[in-house]
Amino acid sequence: MRLYSNNKVARLLSIDYGRKRCGIAVTDVLQIVPNGLCTVATHQLLSFLDDYFKREEVEAVVLGLPVQTNGQPSENQARVKQFAAQFSKRFPKKTIHFYDERFTSKLAHQAIIESGIGKMARRDKALVDEISACIILQDYLQSRQ
Repeated sequence: MRLYSNNKVARLLSIDYGRKRCGIAVTDVLQIVPNGLCTVATHQLLSFLDDYFKREEVEAVVLGLPVQTNGQPSENQARVKQFAAQFSKRFPKKTIHFYDERFTSKLAHQAIIESGIGKMARRDKALVDEISACIILQDYLQSRQ
């Protein structure tokens, strides 16, 4: 945790990166509680982050790393790494932490079902992506303890 001007602490932001859209989650400024923020079309992600970083202090980005159940890179991992390279060029002062995102979509679906959300709303893939980003961030925070 890094202190910024006026003794402010910065948030962590996580991304569940997908081909069409990306789920985004952030912590509070004390980096204790993760919350889903939104879902952004993948082609608009860098612009969204540009705007968000102007409004909020973000210490680091946790980027979900797609891995198959056998530990091998998934089909989407090359796209995630390519995005990470673009991100690092655009935001050279921001740190990226890769975090294994195995089973996050399944856990997100389960969380939606358990929350009592109706069947139609459960089909909303954007909601699944946002909750997946939140799960990635929660798991990352727990791994630091």
